[in-house]
Parts: sequence; C-alpha cells; structure tokens
Amino acid sequence: MTATALTDTLQAVELADGVEIHLRVAGPAVRSAAWLIDLIVFIGIMIGGGMLMAFVSAWTGAEIGQGLHLIFLFLSTWFYNVFFEMGAKGASPGQRTMGLKVASVSGAPVRLPQSIIRNLLRVVDFMPFGYLLGFTCCLFTKKFQRLGDLVADTVVIYADDRKRITAPVRVNAEPVPPPAPLLREEQAALAQFNERAPLWSDARKIELTDILEPLTRVRGLSGLAKTAGMTLWLQGRK
Repeated sequence: MTATALTDTLQAVELADGVEIHLRVAGPAVRSAAWLIDLIVFIGIMIGGGMLMAFVSAWTGAEIGQGLHLIFLFLSTWFYNVFFEMGAKGASPGQRTMGLKVASVSGAPVRLPQSIIRNLLRVVDFMPFGYLLGFTCCLFTKKFQRLGDLVADTVVIYADDRKRITAPVRVNAEPVPPPAPLLREEQAALAQFNERAPLWSDARKIELTDILEPLTRVRGLSGLAKTAGMTLWLQGRK
C-alpha cells in the first residue's frame, strides 16, 4: 500500500500559535456501517422500551402509560446520538464498534450545542430517503461531512490515529554557530522555535525554517537541521 493510500483521509488542522494537528476523517462507507449498527441497536431499544411501557401502562393506567411512551419515543428518536456523543468516548455504539468518534473540526471534543444541531439536521440529511442527501454531501466535502456536520462544525474521525500517522522525520544536528551575529530578539525566536517544534508537523517546521534561508543558506531538511544546530549552539552558550 502506498503512502498516499495511507494518508488519503488525513486532514491537517492548524490551531492557535501555528500548532498543527492531523485528523483521520472517516469516509462514507465506514460511517454507513456504523449507522447500520446503530439502527439495529435503536430497534432493540424500541422493542425493549415498548415492552417496559406496556408493563407501566398496566400498572399506572393506559393514559399515563401512553403519555410516558410518547415521551420515551421522542427522547429516543431525537437524542439517541446526542446521549452517546456527550459520553466519554464521544461516539454512539455503532461508531465505537467501527473505531470512530464525533469531534469538532479543530479536533476538540464535541460540545452539546454542536451535537444537538448535527442530530436535529438528520431529518434533512435523510431526504429524500435513506440518508441520500447526507451521503451525497459526504462525497463532495473534503472532510466527508454531511449537512448536519457542516452546520454544527463537526467531523467524524477515527478514535485512535496512532497507528495511522507516519513516523516524524528525525533530525540529527550538531551544535553550529550562526554565520552572522544574532540580535537578542532573533535568539529568542530560535529558542521559541525549539520549544514549540515538537508540537508542529515536519512540513510546518520546514516551512518556517525555509524563511531563514538568507541565514542558513539552505532549504528543506538541510535548513531544518542547520536551524536546530544553531539553536543547540545558542543553548550551549547559556
């Protein structure tokens, strides 16, 4: 399998201060499988709830039992997904089975208003039948988002990306003095780069060190290595 195939759904998200994270978004196929599992679970809940309500009706009377049954149907139909998405796993039973979870597009846990919005809009995504609109929307959006996801600013991602993200580039650098004297502000900038570099992707680090080409006189990994070497040399002087 090629590297492109492994990262075809890997999406980069840049946060504050230039910190970049990667999310492996779930495509329509795996999301459809999760939905089918949830449908089976939901039907089971409806059957179990209906039997329970029958016993309640026999004990409290038909009118009270019917009222409680309607409330149960309403809450189950509209808030089934919301209940599970607000849990520790951020996923419904079907999503957990397929190794998925719902998150904000920033990678943060989904919030209650977002979950309510994305699930209320399921009725629109379902149109004209069988989630055809939602499925089509997933096919034409970069992060495979249905309409409810787009409005709520959410995305369905793989819950554990550790095995799906390629190893970072290792840079072996030796301390090397800068080719020209650096101002105090420039030295501080290099120190901040060294502190924040572990939070950035390799592409982001190279992008930043390429700006220093007039100083390092090289680009790419060579420029990154030289920048790291100058940072080590400055730290050694302190």
